[in-house]
Amino acid sequence: MDRSRWLALGRSLVGGAVGGSVFSLTGLPLAWMLGPLVANLLLASRGVDVAVPERLRGVFLGVMGLVLGARVTPELTHQVQEWWLSALLLVVAITCSTLVAAWWYRRRGFDGISALFSSAPGAMTAMIIMGEQSGGEPTRIAIAQSLRIVLVILLLPPLFWMLEDPATGMTRPVLELEDAWLLLGILPAIWLGKRLCLPTPELLAPLILAALVSVADVAHFSLPPVGMNIVLWVTGSAIGARFRGLSGAIFSRSLLDSTVATALALMVLAVFAELIHRLVGVPRDVALLALAPGGIGEMTILAVALNLDPVFVAFHHLLRMILLMFAAPMLARWIQHKAQRDVAKE
Repeated sequence: MDRSRWLALGRSLVGGAVGGSVFSLTGLPLAWMLGPLVANLLLASRGVDVAVPERLRGVFLGVMGLVLGARVTPELTHQVQEWWLSALLLVVAITCSTLVAAWWYRRRGFDGISALFSSAPGAMTAMIIMGEQSGGEPTRIAIAQSLRIVLVILLLPPLFWMLEDPATGMTRPVLELEDAWLLLGILPAIWLGKRLCLPTPELLAPLILAALVSVADVAHFSLPPVGMNIVLWVTGSAIGARFRGLSGAIFSRSLLDSTVATALALMVLAVFAELIHRLVGVPRDVALLALAPGGIGEMTILAVALNLDPVFVAFHHLLRMILLMFAAPMLARWIQHKAQRDVAKE
């Protein structure tokens, strides 16, 4: 990495540290994720060169994978079998929320392919690549996908804080650093995960590693609060820095489009979250976070940091990611064929 990239990383992390410090004074949850995110978003929108390398972000996502995997127990395998109804509702919820958001993007001038892949609630990198391969506009899709994740992260923690359910609580248990030697396994696990073509290998490969040693009762990784805040600081800075180089006019217009699309999707998903709450018995905040249209890495971090059944949340986001990667290209081909038939008729 050359000197300019190091400087960009330094600006991003220093700005994130300032943002985290300011937000921590408000008492909001996830201050060390929201603060760095907003700080880097403001810096990037004003033309400041900020950046967090994907490899560095991947390592910290791997740490979250270890934290999540350590929560997997033999008893959990029996519990997963009881989640078939919520998984079924997830499929219907994805379909409805995607169609509603795509309808809005079409009204805002997006072509059918770009509207579809901009509205898909997850698997951001795959949706951008697949959208371009299917004939969509990758820049529009990338901006819409990135803004959706930012909006969900900024909205949900304060919402959960205001509507906190006393039965679930949002305070994380105070933990100490345990079995830190597992940190050495992050890079080899990510490498193996990429070779095996795992989705989001930076998260899932370390998760599987930690789950295996946890189920075998060999090790149970945990992070103290300061370690969690460091993970949130780097992750939040990385998300906000994605918007570097975006002009103010394009950002403002895209923000309006994404805000409405995200609000529409969240309203649809909230209905299905209520159904999951009533039919499956999962707390409302856990059900909504499991359906929230954010990335699996970001939503898992929220679940762990807010102590909202992260395994349930991660399971549903992983299922959603797999479904989207199969369904989106097929739907895109249908849209293309329909457009071709319409042209032929004319």
